[in-house]
Amino acid sequence: MIDKEVIVIGAGLAGCEAAWQIANRGVKVKLMEMRPSKVTPAHHTSDFGELVCSNSFGALSFDRAAGLLQEELRTFNSIIIKTADNFAVPAGGALAVDRSKFSKSLTETLSNHPFIEINRTEQLELPKGESITVLATGPLTSKSLASRIKSF
Repeated sequence: MIDKEVIVIGAGLAGCEAAWQIANRGVKVKLMEMRPSKVTPAHHTSDFGELVCSNSFGALSFDRAAGLLQEELRTFNSIIIKTADNFAVPAGGALAVDRSKFSKSLTETLSNHPFIEINRTEQLELPKGESITVLATGPLTSKSLASRIKSF
C-alpha cells in the first residue's frame, strides 16, 4: 500500500472509475459525493454513477468507436463496464443498462472497497496543500465549487 490518499470529487461515471482504479492499486481514496445532502435538478437518487440521460453506452461492435472503447475498458478491469455488463438490458446492438440496478451496484461495490472512504458532503473548496485530487464533478458541479474552480 502507498502511504498517500487521493481525493476524488464526484461519484459519477468518471469519479467512480477513478476511485476504483486508484484503490485497486493499493492507494487510499476519499470519494466525495454531495448527494444526498446537496441535490441537482437532474438526479433522482443518491446512488453513484446515476445515468440521468441515456441508459446506453453505445454500440457493442468492435468496428465502432464505442464498442472498441468498451473492450479496452474491460481489459483494464473497468468497474463501469463490468457493472454495465452485469446489468445489461436488450438494446439491439448497443450496451444499455437497467439504470437503477447499475447505480445501486456501483454504490455498493465502492462503499465496500477497503481502500475507499465515502464522504457524503458538498465539496465547497478545492483541496489545498499537497493533496492529490481528481476533479470529476462534470456538468452538474455545484455552484459553490464551480465558482472556486473558475477562480482557480
